[in-house]
Amino acid sequence: MNDLIDLDRYPLDKPDSVQWHNLVEACRRELTSNGMYNLEGFLRQGVTEKAVSEIAPVMSTQSYAHKRVHNIYFKPSIPELTTDHPALRKVETVSHTLCADQIADGTVLKIYEYKPLVDFIAATMDKPALYTMEDPLARANVMSYREGEALNWHFDRSEFTTTLLLQAPEQGGAFEYRNNLRSDTDPNFAGVARLLEGADPEVKSLYVQPGTLNVFRGKNTAHRVTPVAGSRDRLIAVFSYYERPNVMFSAEERLGFYGRAA
Repeated sequence: MNDLIDLDRYPLDKPDSVQWHNLVEACRRELTSNGMYNLEGFLRQGVTEKAVSEIAPVMSTQSYAHKRVHNIYFKPSIPELTTDHPALRKVETVSHTLCADQIADGTVLKIYEYKPLVDFIAATMDKPALYTMEDPLARANVMSYREGEALNWHFDRSEFTTTLLLQAPEQGGAFEYRNNLRSDTDPNFAGVARLLEGADPEVKSLYVQPGTLNVFRGKNTAHRVTPVAGSRDRLIAVFSYYERPNVMFSAEERLGFYGRAA
């Protein structure tokens, strides 16, 4: 794995070392202050290009085009809100997806399954353990955003998301987020409405470099990726880890996300 991940800079394989513990503590501090941490240069030189060369032909011919109009909650309604409430403003997301079974034995799946990585992320999240997903489609995905396409404002369903940027677009594709916009006890509907109206001064923007691993608490932090411009797609791998083993999506969830159940 040392030929893929820069284990000199990020010694995931040495959990008993001072360097490993220092890195974990640094990531925990970043999670507390920013709701995320980024490991720039996580991949060795040339690895992103290798991964893209494996993915691009499959992405261009076999990916699932997913276009949907949604609100920030990805729910048809919110009981506390009227249907015309500004917090339920509709936005559009367009992307193309490859599932884990379409990238089997490739570079991305090898990184996703690397147990020292899973254990490291668990430590940074202060979890006793994390596990790779069993679902043959959902466990690791690669998302492509082409010219004019974007991932629009939303809250994540899961507590955290792990991504690995493989290719940046020529323009656009900025990661924008509003940290702690809501909490488990306060939905802050007025604040959500201000965000969707473009009136929240606390929105932050981040341009991630290819080869960067990002771990992000997105359950209560609203976020989006701005529209891509230019001929080069934005390619990003999404890794799904859970606190319990053997997690599977239902057939309905697979159909909704990927257009197929198996």
